[in-house]
Amino acid sequence: MKEFELISRLTQGLPAHPAVVAGPGDDCALLDLGIPEKWAVFKTDAVVEGIHFLADTAPEAVGHKALGRVLSDFAAAAAEPVAAVITLGLPRNYEVAWVERLYHGLRALADHWQVAIVGGETTTNPERRLISISAIGTVARHQSVRRTGARPGDALFVSGELGGSLAGRHLTFTPRLKEARWLAEHFQVHAMIDLSDGLASDLRHVLDASKVGAEILQEAVPISREARLRSKAGDGAKPPLIAALTDGEDFELLFAAASADAVPILDGWKSQFPGVRLSCVGRITEKPGLHIRDRHGLRPVSDHGYSHFA
Repeated sequence: MKEFELISRLTQGLPAHPAVVAGPGDDCALLDLGIPEKWAVFKTDAVVEGIHFLADTAPEAVGHKALGRVLSDFAAAAAEPVAAVITLGLPRNYEVAWVERLYHGLRALADHWQVAIVGGETTTNPERRLISISAIGTVARHQSVRRTGARPGDALFVSGELGGSLAGRHLTFTPRLKEARWLAEHFQVHAMIDLSDGLASDLRHVLDASKVGAEILQEAVPISREARLRSKAGDGAKPPLIAALTDGEDFELLFAAASADAVPILDGWKSQFPGVRLSCVGRITEKPGLHIRDRHGLRPVSDHGYSHFA
C-alpha cells in the first residue's frame, strides 16, 4: 500500500472535535481555539536518516531541513509559526557533538523566523537517527489558504526553480513564509501547497481536494540549473522536465489565483522579491486530470513525484 493510500485508510473515522476547522488533507491543521480573528495552526513532520539525509550529512543542515520542512507547510497555509517541540530518536551509541551541531542548525532557522523551541522528547531509535518536529502558530482567518479552493480559470504559479534538489538545495532551502504572507495580504489566493513531493504529485493533491483539473505549459515550467546539469552529465539522470515535475524537496510554493490577478501578482512579486523567481505555469480547468501542453499539443501527465512505500 502506497503512502497516500495508507493515509486515506488511517484517517477514516478518526475522532472529531468542533474546534477543528481543517484536519487531514491539508498542509496544516486549522483549529478554532478562540483567538480573535485567527485560527490556530498545527503541523508535524519528520526526517529520517537514510531517507531525508545521509549519515555523513552535516548535522547543522539536518537541523535546518527538519525545521524548514515544517515551516514550509506553514507557508503553504499563509500562516505564522510561533513555537515548536522537537522529538529526537537516537541510536544508543549516538555522538553528543552531532546532536549539539544539529541544534545549531535548528536554532539558526528558529531564530531567523522567531520560532520558540519550547520542549520535546528524546528516545532511543536503533540503527538510525530520526528528528520529528511539531509546531503551532496562527493565521488570520480571512487570509487562511487551503488546498480546496482552486477554481476553473485560475492561473497556476510556482515560486523558484524546480528539480535537482538532491544536489544540495534540499538541505539549504528557504521556507517561503514571507512570500506567502505577502500573497495572502494583497491577493485572494484560492489554493496553495508547498512542493515537497514534486510538482506532478503535489499539484494532483490540489486538484483532488478542489475537484478540478489543470493544464501545465511545458515551456513555462521553471527548470533549475541543477536539473539541467545532472541531465547533461548522463548516468541515467532524468530529463530536465521530468526532474522538475518529479524530483521533489524543492519546498517552493504552488498556488492558484484568479487569472485577472496574474499580472499584478507577477509585477508585485518582482518588486517585493527580486531574488526569487515566480512563474505562471498553467491554469486550472474543469476537465479533470493533469495535462501538459507542448509544441505537439495537449497530453496527460503520467509522471508522479516521490512517494514513501512505492
